[in-house]
Amino acid sequence: MDKKTMYKLTYGLFVLTSQAEGKDSGCIINTAGQVTSEPNRISITVNKANFTHDLVKKSGSFNVSILSEEASFDTFRHFGFQSGREVDKFAGYEDCKRSANGLYYITAGTNGYISAKVEQAIDLGSHTMFIASVEDMEVLSGTASASYAYYQASIKPKPEKTAPAGKTVWRCSVCGYVYEGEELPEDFVCPLCKHPASDFEKVTQ
Repeated sequence: MDKKTMYKLTYGLFVLTSQAEGKDSGCIINTAGQVTSEPNRISITVNKANFTHDLVKKSGSFNVSILSEEASFDTFRHFGFQSGREVDKFAGYEDCKRSANGLYYITAGTNGYISAKVEQAIDLGSHTMFIASVEDMEVLSGTASASYAYYQASIKPKPEKTAPAGKTVWRCSVCGYVYEGEELPEDFVCPLCKHPASDFEKVTQ
């Protein structure tokens, strides 16, 4: 079985934001989509390791900012490669506004946002799927949405394809994190972006 077949599925990229108990946070997700039109509902799927997951679960509300092809890698680094449990991602962050539901949405490198209220939460093991009713939404620009493939090809910096002499490393294809060792544990999870071992590539010299 070739696990890389999963890469052939099409994904968008989004900043999920929420607030609970006075704390704001946001994280990068790649699973958001409309599930019904009457009434208008969307679904998102979020890794339970993300602090924003906990905020959505507590508050029952979230915004999804749709990343466009104008998004910079700094946006992915800011919301994807650090934890809201350790840093306040909105402290000093200026490329955002609050929508009518009181939550932040991202204004730079995005082409729209959707505000939603959770109706149902489905436990999927490592992730939770939230089914939510759309409360508000707005188009912010006409720039095309950033797909996962576009991120890989045009936004993410290209890593060096070499390893230290005589060593084998495994590099995360999502964020570039490097694990040193001949074998990568099957259950390994990237400590930066939380992607699984199947998203690592072997680099040797």
